Amino acid sequence: MHLETLKTFCDLVETGSLSRAARLNLVSQSAVSQQLAALERRYGRRLLDRAPRVGARPTEAGRLLYEEVKAVLQRLAAIEERLRAPSDVVAGTVAVAAVYSVGLYTLPAAIKRCLADHPKVHVRLSYRRTNDVYAACLGGEVDFGIVALPVHRPELEVLSLGHDELVVAAPPGHRAARRARCPLALLDGQPFIGFDRDIPTRRFVDRLLRQHGVRVTYVMELDNVETIKRSVEAGLGLSILPAPTLAMEIRARTLVGRPPVEGPFHRPIGVIRRRRRELSTAGKAFLDLITTELGAGQRS
Repeated sequence: MHLETLKTFCDLVETGSLSRAARLNLVSQSAVSQQLAALERRYGRRLLDRAPRVGARPTEAGRLLYEEVKAVLQRLAAIEERLRAPSDVVAGTVAVAAVYSVGLYTLPAAIKRCLADHPKVHVRLSYRRTNDVYAACLGGEVDFGIVALPVHRPELEVLSLGHDELVVAAPPGHRAARRARCPLALLDGQPFIGFDRDIPTRRFVDRLLRQHGVRVTYVMELDNVETIKRSVEAGLGLSILPAPTLAMEIRARTLVGRPPVEGPFHRPIGVIRRRRRELSTAGKAFLDLITTELGAGQRS
């Protein structure tokens, strides 16, 4: 079995398309079909199911083969990169998936520093929902995931990047904005805007409110911090958000962020990576920098 065949199979799983897998590997669609057939004969199992509209999807056996082979191919690529690169040069691509509230407001400065220190490093950053970040890490799609309130899983390593302080977000004219610190009781019965229920920060905020006997009325549940801020600015309700995400609005005086009297309350931030995944020199440099830059300074 050739590595080229395994790479083509992985590309076929990821794209769900014979034609795209063929283009990626500079071969014909017929060659891709033949390679897939050879793999299925070798293992005596159907590896892909094909449907007219959804494309090719891996069977249970195909998913198992993909996950194991993808990890091997990535490790080989990292080893080749390290062997070919001069020992004193840090170069290569680092793929990172981050949740919106961290990727948009916390990571840019650290990435800028990384690129300044290592000009031959390229960081490919994508913004995703929390469950998609975990899936991308577990599937080997990215080198690192950056999430709030990281969950420890056997397949993942978690490193702390400090924390964000949570504050009450309100329009400047709201009574919650008149105090330097806002009692949580002031939120009781108020219209409230929060993250979708499957987002860890939402569950964290709900638990915080319950612990202090505060009942809010959710009028909107949204999937990212930007739409939450715009809704609070429009006077549709209050929210509890990470302080760094409000910096621009506070400077523009369209929102205020008030620490709760009962606080401070912090949500942990962490970097996750798949265990036993071989890191390139670029990946190691990026990880060292963000854990030093972000983990050393506890954001408040």
